[in-house]
Parts: sequence; C-alpha cells; structure tokens
Amino acid sequence: MENMLLHITYDGTNYSGFQIQENASTIQETVEKALGIVYKQPVRITGAGRTDAGVHARGQRANFKAPFHIPEEKLPSAVNSLLPPDVVITGAERVSDGFHARYDAKRKIYSYTIDRANFPQVLKRLYSWHIPERLDLDLMQKAASKFEGTHDFKTFQVSGSGVDDTVRTLFRVDLDNRPCEQVLVITFEGSGFLYRMVRLITGSLVRAGMDRLNLVEITGALKGENASAAGPTSPAAGLCLEKIYYELNQ
Repeated sequence: MENMLLHITYDGTNYSGFQIQENASTIQETVEKALGIVYKQPVRITGAGRTDAGVHARGQRANFKAPFHIPEEKLPSAVNSLLPPDVVITGAERVSDGFHARYDAKRKIYSYTIDRANFPQVLKRLYSWHIPERLDLDLMQKAASKFEGTHDFKTFQVSGSGVDDTVRTLFRVDLDNRPCEQVLVITFEGSGFLYRMVRLITGSLVRAGMDRLNLVEITGALKGENASAAGPTSPAAGLCLEKIYYELNQ
C-alpha cells in the first residue's frame, strides 16, 4: 500500500473543524467520503493539524494508505470531482511508508486577519475579526516579540486539552498592516501549537494594542504567573493554517 500525502485547502465556515466527529460535518469526514468512492472502500486520513470549527486552511496536509495505485498527478482531480466547492485537494505526493502528517511536521505557519475598517467589510466577514477601535501597532509588535522563542505556553491553551508537554517554540510573530485593504495580518510560525493557542495569543495582542495589557503582564503569563493576561479567545473566522513544513518539502 502506498502512503500518500494530500495538500488540502478549505473554507472552514460550514464545518465543525478538521477532525471527524459524531453528528457533525468535518473536513476529515468530507475528504474520507470522497476517497472512499474513488478507492471503492473506506479510507482513513491523518491530518497534520486539527483546526477548530470555522478555521480555514490554505496549506493543510493529510496522509493515508492508498488501497491501490492511482497516479499522484491524477488523484487530486479524481477526489475534487466528489468534493464540495469549499474543500479542494491541490496536490498529492507519495511519501515514505513511515511518514506521519502530524508527527513529522517540523514547523507550521498560521495567519490571523483583523478587519480594521470602521464598519465590517462584508466580503471579509467570514475570514477576519472586525475591530474598529484604534490599535497601537507598535505596542502590539513589542508584545508579539515577547512570545517569540521557546516558552511554556500552558497559559495560552484551552483548559482540559489534555496535553502533557506545553513547551513550544515560536520562531516569529509578525504584524503586517495593510492600509489599502484595511486589515492587519498576524503571522505565527512555530514548532507546534496548543489547542487555541494562536487565538488566545491574538486576543492578548489586541488587548496590548488597546493599551489594556502591558509587557510585564505578558511576561508573567509566559511564566505561568498571570493567567488573566491570556486572551480573550479571538474568533475562529480570522484564523488560517497557511503552511506546514516537512523535511521532504523544505
């Protein structure tokens, strides 16, 4: 059986996240149903990131053991013909038998988009968090730099997530202000992310930009001394999984 790696992009608006669930529509279930028709038998995929309900992806990855050979250049079109328009396979490649989409990921990039217009931009409403209040971008960038590096991010996760090791490395947290589009895009690149970690950090950065949270409080939160500095959890719509790096595609 060939181990295949899919490149997946999706609009998560109408889905209850990536991971399969009972009585809920998910990306995993949707892709598996299409693969099951193509291969005429059940197929289980393993996703690289378990995005939440309403979260989007330009660069999700998932691997599966193919029951029989289909050329990798033909597989995306075959699967896409059976998928809804908000989920698209953009590529497929054969990987080693032991490859695991989640555990072999070296780093991931997420983006978070904030709509800064005075009134909500209707065509961006499903892909951003509308914040009409003034944000001090200098303060936000200083706050963002506090999160870079290796830290114990236990404060910046949803309680009860059940992860034992909460140490992660953020290689960069960048702010990209785009006045012509009236949006602010925050990019997070890290070794891995805890459950809702990006959304909680984004909430903290917004509070810093409103001068409602200072750098000392953020430093305390990263030391586990000030849990109130985390969040609030920003809306799912603004979050997008942009890219996942593996040794095979670096």
